[in-house]
Amino acid sequence: MSDTESRLAALEHRVGVLEDMAAIRRLHWAYGYYIDFNRPDEVADLFAEDGCVVFLSGEYVGHAGVKRLYGDWIAGRFTGGKPGPVNGLLLDHFQMQDIITVAPDRKTAKGRFHGILLGGWHDDFQDTKEDFMPQQFMEAGIYENDYVNVDGVWKIQRLDYMMQWQGDYESGWAHTTAHLQPATKTFPEDPLGPDRLLPPSEHRKTWPYRQDVPMHFAHPKFGIAFANGAK
Repeated sequence: MSDTESRLAALEHRVGVLEDMAAIRRLHWAYGYYIDFNRPDEVADLFAEDGCVVFLSGEYVGHAGVKRLYGDWIAGRFTGGKPGPVNGLLLDHFQMQDIITVAPDRKTAKGRFHGILLGGWHDDFQDTKEDFMPQQFMEAGIYENDYVNVDGVWKIQRLDYMMQWQGDYESGWAHTTAHLQPATKTFPEDPLGPDRLLPPSEHRKTWPYRQDVPMHFAHPKFGIAFANGAK
């Protein structure tokens, strides 16, 4: 190719990557809105057919597993299976601080997001609250996700959520042990359980315990050095 053609091809690739990043960002933000309002079918449609969710040391696999988690487990416990919004219930997930890395062939990508959850029940709707849940609670976690381009549409391949902390609003995170604990049984022994458990070496305790969430991206300083061939 001529120099002009090479530059044009490089520019088209860069624009394509930016469009991919925007599409993945939109995909993950849409995921956040759908789980806010307990819409498991819409959530499942954001995933590849063989996609999965990692939650509380378990993996929920395929659309059936995704619907079991967001439908039977989450919507079932919070809203009785009804789609939201539900009167008296707060369940808002804020998705932020995204860093997205698209593979050179633009067929796969990785993304890191920070999620913050505010949840709870109003005094007038206490009869709908689960006993194991505090009336008001806060939570934060980090996602390290994999995405795949399926026929030109970005889908979630693996959504990996690592809870960082939970706090009962009245007493605060300094005095809270997480009300959510790692899964110990799989489906169908546990009708709401994951399809498989993470290996013991990857088992994740919840707050007040912390584990590192490895970053898929290089530090900007070292990334530039490696790109330039520095040692």
